[in-house]
Amino acid sequence: MDRTFIICKPDAVERGLVGEIISRFERRNLSVVAAELRTIDRATAEQHYGEHSDKPFFGELVDFITRGPAMLAVIEGPEDTWKVVRTMMGATNPRDAAPGTIRGDLGILFTENLIHGSDGPEAAQREIALFFPGL
Repeated sequence: MDRTFIICKPDAVERGLVGEIISRFERRNLSVVAAELRTIDRATAEQHYGEHSDKPFFGELVDFITRGPAMLAVIEGPEDTWKVVRTMMGATNPRDAAPGTIRGDLGILFTENLIHGSDGPEAAQREIALFFPGL
């Protein structure tokens, strides 16, 4: 089985959409193998978004992801699970996301786009190790 990592971001938790988001993955025959509601600390957030550290929006990105609880989860499926999850998420900007995707159906703002998903198998391994060490 193949695994990937998601974060239902603080806006998803605040809007009560975590169940809806997770159930969409389950309906696609993907399994949640680990999950935790957690407020991400600043150091972990900075490490997670490290590739953006030199960009002007880095501070806002870290402030947003640490502002309240987020649902962290490891999702498992048969193969290329990260691709399935990314397709289901939709475009980063909810205004550009197709209907039927999480962001297309539920998203409102580009800066608060409900969900993060690993963008490849290497990222999935790194993110799972960061948030669920020992899994």
